[in-house]
Amino acid sequence: MINWRYCGMVDKTAVGQNITIQGWVRKNRKLGSLIFLDIYDRYGLVQVVVEENNKYFEQIYSTPKESVVKIFGQVNLRKSPNTKIKNGDVEILLKEFTLISKSETTPIIVEETTDALEDTRLKYRYLDLRRSPVQNNIILRSKIINSLRNYLVKQDFIEIETPYLSKPTPEGARDYLVPTRNNPNSFYALPQSPQIYKQLLMVAGFLKYFQVARCFRDEDLRADRQPEFTQLDIEMSFVDEKIIMENTEKMFSSMMKEVFGITIKTPFEIISYTDAINNYGSDKPDLRFDLRLNNANEYFKSSTCKIFASNLEKNNVIKYIIVDQIIDKKEIEVLRKLAKDNKAFDLIFLALKNNEVSGSIKNIVEHDIIKNIFSNHNISNGTMFIVADKLSVVNQALGSVRNELGSFLKLKDPKDYKFCWITDWPLYEYSEEENRYVAAHHPFTSPTPDCINTFDTNQKDAKARAYDIVLNGYEIGGGSIRITSTEVQQRMFKALGLEKEQIQNKFGFMLDAFKYGVPPHGGIALGLDRLVMLLTGSESIRDVIAFPKNSHGNDLMMESPGEVDESSLDELHLSIKK
Repeated sequence: MINWRYCGMVDKTAVGQNITIQGWVRKNRKLGSLIFLDIYDRYGLVQVVVEENNKYFEQIYSTPKESVVKIFGQVNLRKSPNTKIKNGDVEILLKEFTLISKSETTPIIVEETTDALEDTRLKYRYLDLRRSPVQNNIILRSKIINSLRNYLVKQDFIEIETPYLSKPTPEGARDYLVPTRNNPNSFYALPQSPQIYKQLLMVAGFLKYFQVARCFRDEDLRADRQPEFTQLDIEMSFVDEKIIMENTEKMFSSMMKEVFGITIKTPFEIISYTDAINNYGSDKPDLRFDLRLNNANEYFKSSTCKIFASNLEKNNVIKYIIVDQIIDKKEIEVLRKLAKDNKAFDLIFLALKNNEVSGSIKNIVEHDIIKNIFSNHNISNGTMFIVADKLSVVNQALGSVRNELGSFLKLKDPKDYKFCWITDWPLYEYSEEENRYVAAHHPFTSPTPDCINTFDTNQKDAKARAYDIVLNGYEIGGGSIRITSTEVQQRMFKALGLEKEQIQNKFGFMLDAFKYGVPPHGGIALGLDRLVMLLTGSESIRDVIAFPKNSHGNDLMMESPGEVDESSLDELHLSIKK
């Protein structure tokens, strides 16, 4: 029987034994009469020693890095242990050598750190994935997903796969359309989410469903968004918001303990949408630091400073963020630009140091008002940032400033995990582009009981039975209690501007299903790519996806999307518009 081990699993228990390993050559160096090879696999690496009198000496010396080799030899204790690797106290004295696959010079450095540009890394992703930081992210992703799945299975949830080839439906983003040879002029759509299917599974009586689902949205990309992504999809019957939120918290608590050995605080803080926007300037607040948006209207109600007086006359709002540090001019300019990019006319900054006021409007504002604000925050030396404008502009601009200050002041500890729920969402949001109200979540979200009679006539004030889960300033999931009344669902469709014929064409099958006994139900969808990005401390979800697209939605390795020939288009009854 062959005594075979993975490279990273060769340890003291094998000392004195002859073993076989296989792996890639990380280093190949000659020192005097000896060659030292570092052979690695995903479990780690082990040093192999080749003596000058070994018949494979010259062959091994000419073997390039990243070649795949097979080694047979005796495990010995190292005279000078390497404490930087887990099995650095042992080595293998080579007896037999087989070159399995010779490598050419790699286009990127396959080491823990590499100087390759991201596009080069994506083009040669299979090499980038050999690097331990990237490989460890993918391994950790597997552990996180398996932990979440195992929790749900133990809670008697049923895992059910739903179709990839579905029907185009309005769910907030552009669909990827798929032509079909057998149905000319008709198209499937790749699912933006399994939303309709999981609701129908509740009609079907499965009670508790989940799926690690692939979803597709043809939308603009960024660091935490891909055209195809993975979500943990969950739906439950005979539940309310509290039950779904408690189940989600227990699932996360179980996963964090199992995978990271961390006990997180539950229940998670619950913040209303309105409070989140007013206090943090964001519907996904980062709670690792406080820095709240403070209302200053009372402070400046008697001020003669025209900036504040004119805004108060217009019933606008004056808000500020205050910190107990003197912020340098270079960072202040970054913050000013950020505020302007977020619709503010400007960002007012004032500092207090040694009881002296300085800043952008020091000559036109009453210093006693400014000192009073600092005093009420128990700050003797610090900086405050002010925006005066319409409430929506103030919150958006100061929210962006708050987030930047959190980074600049190093208040965002990547090992501090602060979860929270955002509730009491608007049922609709106004689209300036379409000049109408659209669904803030999706058209199957139930209105709250207190607006069930007016949600389609008073869209501005309608509230949703919706909830988002936020981690460290990122939305990692969202859900709602669903509409289960055919009459209410039709009212919702009409409120969103769908005609009777459109409703029947797009959703007739769903409305039909609701005629035959539908339980109250709700659920949540969790973005696994974004979650893993946060839990691994990565800067982009591309770092936690095995084969991601670049920022333009292109797969540089596969060179897709690509052109197809005329015969393929003819089969699909399509032509390219010139």
